[in-house]
Amino acid sequence: MTDAQIGLTVATPIIIVFALVLYRMGVLQRGATLSAIFSSVAIAIVLFLDR
Repeated sequence: MTDAQIGLTVATPIIIVFALVLYRMGVLQRGATLSAIFSSVAIAIVLFLDR
């Protein structure tokens, strides 16, 4: 794996956890949380596979 792929595998779960924590704190609404999670996963998949 390249450095960029390792970075994606580390950063994506951090983004997901952070979005869930913000949702639990009441900062984000459900739609915004799902949007953040799906967007980060989609971006990670595209960038991970696009070499």
